[in-house]
Order: sequence, then C-alpha cells, then structure tokens
Amino acid sequence: MIGRALGCVVVCGCLMAGASLQAHHSLAGVYDMKAEKEIAGTLTKIQFVNPHGSMTITVKNPDGTTTDWTFTTGSATTLADRGISKVGPNALKVGEPLTAKFIPARNGSPLGFLKSITRADGTVMNISAGNPND
Repeated sequence: MIGRALGCVVVCGCLMAGASLQAHHSLAGVYDMKAEKEIAGTLTKIQFVNPHGSMTITVKNPDGTTTDWTFTTGSATTLADRGISKVGPNALKVGEPLTAKFIPARNGSPLGFLKSITRADGTVMNISAGNPND
C-alpha cells in the first residue's frame, strides 16, 4: 500500500513538473510572429544571461533623434553555440555598427526578438536560425 501511494506521489510530481515547463511564456503574446523587420545602428549594450539575453542597438532617426531598440535573444549558452560572445576573435563590441533582423513587438514599441545580426564586414550571425523558439 505504501508503495502505491509513493508511486502516485512520484507520478503526480512528474506531471506537475511537466506542466510548469510547458507554461513558459509564449513569444506570440509579445511579438508579431508573422512580421519581420530590419534596422541598422550601433550596439550600445549586450547582456549574456539566462534564460534570455538581450542586445540594445541605437538607431539614428531621419529627424536626428535616436531610438534604442532592445532585442531579446536566446540564452547565453545558445548564443555561445552560435559563435556569439563578448570575448575572443568574434566578440561583439559596444560601439560596433550592426544590422538586425527581428520579429517586432505587437504593440509597435522598439522591442524585438532577434533573428540575426550582420556586422559591418558582411558577416551574418544567426541568433535563432529562423526559429525564435531555438
């Protein structure tokens, strides 16, 4: 009898843990998954953190003002797997000009889910490999 009760507790615990993993927030709630935009600017901030990193690119507007675009990226591990780092020969540096392809925020704010960046030398670095859930 104790074995069955313990088995039930283990099974229920596994089911609850699985449900909480599936409860991770949906990108579609924030981003327009059917749209894609591109901007060019200067990298002003980069954070390699988990569960999601971020980059800020400052864009000069036609009227001379600037807009800071904040881009959500994958985890620090995902970025490292794609060759994106803050150290080493491929390191991204604050002040570096970049072009970003991204999935824009639904509400029109300067926020996006980063798909790729292109460096001044033409090197393309894929962030999400076309799938924002990567």
